Amino acid sequence: MSTFLDSWRSHLLVTLSGNSEGRPKWVGQIATGDDAGYFGPGSAAWVVHGGMATMVAGIRALLMQTLHPGAMAGVHDWSRYHEDPLGRLAGTIQWLITVTFADTVVAQRESSRVGHFHDRVAGTYLDARGKEQPYTAGDPELLSWVHLVFTDAFLQTHLLWGDAIPGGADGYVNEWATAGELIGVQNAPHSASELATQLEAFRSAGTLKSDARVAEAVRFIRYPPLSRGMLPFYRIMFAGAVASIPREYRDMLGLKRSRLPVVWATGLVLGVVSRLLGPSSTSEDAARARLARIVRTHNLAPEA
Repeated sequence: MSTFLDSWRSHLLVTLSGNSEGRPKWVGQIATGDDAGYFGPGSAAWVVHGGMATMVAGIRALLMQTLHPGAMAGVHDWSRYHEDPLGRLAGTIQWLITVTFADTVVAQRESSRVGHFHDRVAGTYLDARGKEQPYTAGDPELLSWVHLVFTDAFLQTHLLWGDAIPGGADGYVNEWATAGELIGVQNAPHSASELATQLEAFRSAGTLKSDARVAEAVRFIRYPPLSRGMLPFYRIMFAGAVASIPREYRDMLGLKRSRLPVVWATGLVLGVVSRLLGPSSTSEDAARARLARIVRTHNLAPEA
């Protein structure tokens, strides 16, 4: 049993971080810098992004992202998700975690890296009315949609499976608007009600659609090329992610909520993962090391 758990933990760490130690190379930059970053200890962003529910949030966010035909075109035309799905996931995690826990200079540099990648992404797509539209990854509408579905995914999954959020849902949405602005999002929501209103505006305007590309992406997210040992746990979390999505979006995705107690089962899986990974995250540890160094340096500095 111990050998199985050790193997499963290793597979999990490789999936989430790219190596079996659970500490990707870029975590080292979180320990550098001279300020507390955009959020800091006790913030809503630290609590939400440091929680286990992020594993389900990522699944939900990717599913929801597919419903905007422009965003789906960008993924279809430019993403390497078929060839290297874990690599694409790792890139998204790198930005999210760095902006959350790093100092402001490193967070800005990481956001610029994402922006430079977006500069290359361009093409055309058929909108929900069948009209061909040009797109770039930096289009305000596409940036807004991706920011909204990611913010909503991390918020809603944490409300289901996480601890209390400092400042509540409004606190998290307001804080994470800063991250959106770093990559060019305009008019990012600053409250949970603004988030819900902006999401509904996309749906009610007829912007979203479901087609063969969406079905293909949903199939891939549902059956990713993970190790056999991880698949049963992933399937439970996938079912949990689907259960957390409002019915109107589930219908567009061609997904149904399981009749089984998948919300409870997902919580159980997340608890097991938490015990396997341990109580602390390497990213938060690196951020706290930076803050401790800043305090020591400040205390040792001679008074003016």
